[in-house]
Amino acid sequence: MEGMGEAQMALMQGMTETQGPMMQGMRAEDPDVAFACAMIPHHQAAINMAEVELQHGDAAPMKEMAQKVIDAQKKEIEELTKWIEEQGQ
Repeated sequence: MEGMGEAQMALMQGMTETQGPMMQGMRAEDPDVAFACAMIPHHQAAINMAEVELQHGDAAPMKEMAQKVIDAQKKEIEELTKWIEEQGQ
């Protein structure tokens, strides 16, 4: 990450910290559960990246998009989590 700015490093960190949990989620035996378990950290990565945009970005359209991403991904995480809990996982 040499030569990267603070924002770029934060974007990469936001993605890499969710990679392990995403791969772990994919290991569930049931393909539906595996999908749901992997999508939660995948969506969290999108939230992490969007939060970096809100903190470091300047362009209003991108900041608006980042907020939309955060709102949508949080809702989907809630839905996925509820579904997983209903499956007894």
